[in-house]
Amino acid sequence: MPSSHHLLLLSLSLLLLLLLFSASSTPVSLQLSRFPLPPHPDSLHRLAALASASALRASLLKNPRRHDASPAPYRSPLFPHSYGGYSLTLALGTPPQQLSLLLDTGSHLTWVPCSSSYQCRSCSSPSAAPIIPFLPKSSSSTRLVGCHNPRCLWIHPRDRLSRCPSCNSTSDDGCPAVPCPPYAIIYGSGSTAGLLMLETLAFPHRTVPDFAVGCSILSERQPAGVAGFGRGAPSLPSQMGLKRFSYCLISRRYDDDAVESGFLVLDPAKDDTSSGLSFTPFLNNTATGADEASPFSIYYYVGLREIAVGGEKVGVPRSALIPNSRGNGGAIVDSGTTFTYMAPPVFKPLVAAFVNRVAGRYNRSAAVEARTGLRPCFALPPDSAEVELPELTFRFDGHAEMRLPPENYFAFTGPDRAAMCLTIVSDSDGGASSDNAGGPAIILGNFQQQDYYMAYDLEKGRLGLRRQSCLRS
Repeated sequence: MPSSHHLLLLSLSLLLLLLLFSASSTPVSLQLSRFPLPPHPDSLHRLAALASASALRASLLKNPRRHDASPAPYRSPLFPHSYGGYSLTLALGTPPQQLSLLLDTGSHLTWVPCSSSYQCRSCSSPSAAPIIPFLPKSSSSTRLVGCHNPRCLWIHPRDRLSRCPSCNSTSDDGCPAVPCPPYAIIYGSGSTAGLLMLETLAFPHRTVPDFAVGCSILSERQPAGVAGFGRGAPSLPSQMGLKRFSYCLISRRYDDDAVESGFLVLDPAKDDTSSGLSFTPFLNNTATGADEASPFSIYYYVGLREIAVGGEKVGVPRSALIPNSRGNGGAIVDSGTTFTYMAPPVFKPLVAAFVNRVAGRYNRSAAVEARTGLRPCFALPPDSAEVELPELTFRFDGHAEMRLPPENYFAFTGPDRAAMCLTIVSDSDGGASSDNAGGPAIILGNFQQQDYYMAYDLEKGRLGLRRQSCLRS
């Protein structure tokens, strides 16, 4: 890491210490909403922004190194936003402070905008709600995680912590006077940095003490904090000891609607996560690096065995669908990615299948493709009242499948909605030398998950799928 980054992290550490900390079971369900992208007068620009953000997110996911007794279920609204994500509200601290966070199954650390000194560059949007940071000084339960605390290993390699100053304390906090070094997290289109702290996570009928959460004081292109729902130890489901969680993402037509929402449920009853669902098992990416676990181990891999367009199987290389010994390949489910990503060996035959199936009805529009970064895009005949598109189907191990309606994989754009584009992204150059050659070959984004009930059965290691309306009743 460049020396300027070291100085930034050191400054963050000192600033956070001075500003923030000088003072002082029922299943749970949360509502989820999509997060809006900054609105543009031309929807071509909005699609281009979403496509770019999805591709950047895919790059980061594929290259992560580069860049108590059970209470009742808790149910929360999930709200959609035009910048591409879905948000929920969590209560943190004593007394509780309400915070809006992005639901993210592709990362495992929960972090919040933190302190009255919080700064976020390129985060403002005319349609987005103002960022309300968590205030540690207003909470009696805030504590820093010490450098010798085992939870510091959640965000730093062991060899770095071997340089922590010696500590004679036997406190469970791991010498909070010597804080865990600052973290810096890079997402596809943004970043955040801060210190790890312990706080009380509050729900209506239970509390989770000593919840490890990032206190970020500096971010870039992050419209809200993140609720990490990945498979790692720092994740919210792991720290809460959840056996299950599920969510249902409403249609994109409700982006930035403050009334309509989908929902998130923590520890739903078993009956709720089995009725009418088809299941596919989670897979593990067991590739390892130099003396450490695979950076891909936090992802929810599923066995995608076949892709079909208009009922016909697409010729996808089998090697792209299964992680190899180096951890490359395979498919993951990610609520934090907007448009699904596919590596070139998967994307190219898929595009060819769509082009072949609509040949003679619609002409490709190179101009729209150039402006949005999406492909293929098709021009629609003037005054078209309806369109005809082949169905896109994902078939998984265990006979589970997602048969997507056209609004889950095509978006209308341009003046008078005169064009439509496939909402799946790939590497821009399509070359094998791309930085994205490693990691997951397919990242199933939230645009394709609209109006699907997604049940994560952590106890049995499987994902349940059911198509339904996700509007919260």
